[in-house]
Amino acid sequence: MTAANIPSPEAQLLNALLHLSRRCRSAKDRQELAFIAVNETHTLSPYRQAALWFPKTGIQHISGVASPEANAPYMQWLNKLCKRLHKEGCEPLMVNASKLTGKAAQQWQEWAPANGLFIPLVIDANKESHGGLFLSREQPWHEYEIQLLKEWLSVWARSDYLMAQNSRWWKPSPYQSKGAISQGLRLVFHPRNIILGLAAAAMFYPVKQNVLAPAELIPLNPTIIRAPLDGVIAELNIQPNDQVNTDTQILEYDRTSIENRMQLAKDSLAVIKADYRQKAQQALYDQRHKTELALLKGKMAEKETEISYLNDLHARGIVKAEHDGIVLFNDRSEWEGRPVVTGEKIMVLANEREVEVEAWLAPSDLIPLQDNAQVTLYLSSEPLKSINAELQYIAHEAELRPDGNYAYRVRAKLTDSDNSPRIGLKGTAKLEGEKVTLGYWIFRRPIASTRAWLGW
Repeated sequence: MTAANIPSPEAQLLNALLHLSRRCRSAKDRQELAFIAVNETHTLSPYRQAALWFPKTGIQHISGVASPEANAPYMQWLNKLCKRLHKEGCEPLMVNASKLTGKAAQQWQEWAPANGLFIPLVIDANKESHGGLFLSREQPWHEYEIQLLKEWLSVWARSDYLMAQNSRWWKPSPYQSKGAISQGLRLVFHPRNIILGLAAAAMFYPVKQNVLAPAELIPLNPTIIRAPLDGVIAELNIQPNDQVNTDTQILEYDRTSIENRMQLAKDSLAVIKADYRQKAQQALYDQRHKTELALLKGKMAEKETEISYLNDLHARGIVKAEHDGIVLFNDRSEWEGRPVVTGEKIMVLANEREVEVEAWLAPSDLIPLQDNAQVTLYLSSEPLKSINAELQYIAHEAELRPDGNYAYRVRAKLTDSDNSPRIGLKGTAKLEGEKVTLGYWIFRRPIASTRAWLGW
């Protein structure tokens, strides 16, 4: 390249300014913009170190440092210095140890080169400073450098401001407003504040409080078939879930011992009757046998009573259905040959379509529920359908469940009895309580957990 083709120093500076402006426009985020400000500004005017400062967040970036330590003594001194220089106005300000007094002047000699320059970030026509770039070096600053840096920082500040406003809405802006009405209105009607205001207002929207509980369809007014006597079940004449009619034989006891006792009682009665007839004939000739007739008559009555009792036991050894319905029990083989005692539950006889909802409500979910509160059952077998019911009662005491947790028994009556599903289906019941605010509905559980943890 010939000497004629070498650009003049002014042209080189202009090219550097244009290059930095293009870099601002092509920056992807504010981190890249900050890197350009503290590191690439060196192409316009050489310096030893640069620091980018904002009133809200303090020193954000330093040249040659990836992540500055906020609590370092140098950082604390530099923050105080930039805060002091920011109050001086919106024009670039040259500073050195001679312009400071006391401890500040001593610290300047310890932490910074001889000459410093603070260039405010001005982004609007009101000439308000929203931060600044602090540069330091050993050589004095020339006026043309200051004006060039001022022009470059105005371009950079505007790009950074626009990128900050267009970034994610919940991030705080590093720029401060000094009370201008337009800035205040923009702050009030910022999308972030509008959304937060709507969310806060929504917390007071009334909604119905509801809780969920595992539920099952159980028989309504079932007949419990219990063991009528002590003994061994010989045979079940039905299968689980069989439909039976009135007087259908359901089960039969092993009645061998009863039949043996009955035969023995009948034989004894025959012997007593024969002895009675003999004594009655003898009493015609001998009055001494008349006294034995009364004793034999009493024995005859005792045996007849015993035979009547055994006949009753023999009849009770066959259990029949009291009404039409289905029989509910687990497995036929579990009962055949099994000894039972009087009153032991064997099975349930119920109308297949007369059902109600039984749910188990955890103590933490026990909310105030009115009489006949709305209950909605969602069956696991039909997740897209719901069954409506009305609350009948909630048990006063929690019971220990097979899973080891305590829960309150809840019963609800179906409102549409004409289309009742079959007994035994399981699902989830939603119990609707009183109206509360949306905020209470959302934070009820966290508040209760916090109180239990803190002991309020």
